[in-house]
Parts: sequence; structure tokens; C-alpha cells
Amino acid sequence: MTNDLIKGDLLPEQQQAVLTSLNDIQTKLPFLIDLTADDRRTLPKMGDRSRAFVDQGLVMATQNEGILPRNFDLEEYRRDVALVRQLEPIVLAARQLTKRIEDTYLAADSDAYGQTLVVYQAAKLAGKDGSLAEHLDSLGKRFARKSPGPNHGTANQP
Repeated sequence: MTNDLIKGDLLPEQQQAVLTSLNDIQTKLPFLIDLTADDRRTLPKMGDRSRAFVDQGLVMATQNEGILPRNFDLEEYRRDVALVRQLEPIVLAARQLTKRIEDTYLAADSDAYGQTLVVYQAAKLAGKDGSLAEHLDSLGKRFARKSPGPNHGTANQP
């Protein structure tokens, strides 16, 4: 029995419109960057309690510019804090949308795979006379086990 988790159609023009919209978003955010996995792992991250810390730090720096090192760029600090505040609702909305797209993709993927298993089983039963041999061979490759390498089980042999 198959699951039928999702019902939907995505017309080519809808797909293209979504891709265009995503490209438009990237164009409207020209400062977006790509971090390496190492960067993502090692950069300090701001959690809920850190937000108050940053806000208080900005107030202190603004009110006491004289305590800052000479090379400290207060305006850049203000821009960074402002950008965090401006990006936060976009990040939350994008995460929600991404989760829903990924969940829908997973459901459609699961439905298609489960239905293909039904087709394969039905074809195996209906094709016992050899009439579906080519199709069954093609579908059956999904379940073929990889044969061991040429030296499998022949250790220490020249």
C-alpha cells in the first residue's frame, strides 16, 4: 500500500516564476555571502541572550566612543547590528518556506518511490511470461547488489 502524502501540480511557468523570484531576492540582497563549513563552525554565534548583550554593547559604544580602540569602526558596528535586525524576519520567513518546500519535496519523493515499488511488483507478477523482461531488468537494477571486487575473498593472492 502506498502513502499519498501530497497532491499537487507545478506547471513549468510556475516553476520558472518561482526560480525568477528567488533570483530576484538574491539580486535585492547583493551583499549575501557564502561561508565555508569551517567558517560556519568557528564563527561566534548570537543567541537570544546574546542579542541583549549586543544591544547593550552598541548603546555603551555609542555613549562612550572614547573608550573604543582607535581602529574600531563604530559606524560599521551600527550597520552590522542593524543588518542583523533587518535580516532576522527574512531569515525566519525563508526557513519556514524552505522547510515547507523540503517537506513537500520529501512527501512527493516518497509517494513516487512507493508507487514505483507497486508498479515494479505488479510488473513482476504480470511479466512472468517474459513480455516485460526489458523493463523489469531496468527497474531491477535499483535492487541489484554490488558484486565484491575482483580480490574479494582472495587475500594474499598475487
